[in-house]
Amino acid sequence: MYELKDNEKITPVMIYTDDALYHGKLITRKMVRVNIFLRTEGAPTYIHLHEAQVISPGSTTRTKKLDEIFVPLKAITCFHTAPDVEIELDYEPSEENRRMMPVTAILHSFFLDCTTRLSTQTELSSALEVTRMEWLSLYDAKITNPYLPQLNIQVPMLIARPEKIVLGLTNES
Repeated sequence: MYELKDNEKITPVMIYTDDALYHGKLITRKMVRVNIFLRTEGAPTYIHLHEAQVISPGSTTRTKKLDEIFVPLKAITCFHTAPDVEIELDYEPSEENRRMMPVTAILHSFFLDCTTRLSTQTELSSALEVTRMEWLSLYDAKITNPYLPQLNIQVPMLIARPEKIVLGLTNES
């Protein structure tokens, strides 16, 4: 078992890759904002999770518990803290000329009904083409999966790789 140092903290997180969902405990320095950790230059090559569970959804869903796992950063499609973790959002709510746009992000068999923050002067298609961001912030996400009907995750914020997800809009958007 890992001995936590005085300047470290444990944060439960969830990681999505092309073929699985990983849930475990991430150890970072206390000053690290875990919800945006992967955006920073300090992000490691592998995300090391303790007391991990791997869920591979599909026609035959498989789960496995492991003491530790190492998920390659390049394989991560989506990342967020566990639903019960308090986080600080990555924007200022009173910022002018910004709006929240409802979107559905599709990540393999996961559906994320959420919002993204855009300029009031642009559309999502333009923002995605122009920005060329590595990580897209999505907010107030409700995450479901038809292969895991008991899965109903709600988180205030997550980050996803725009080139690895499909974004959908509805007429209500």
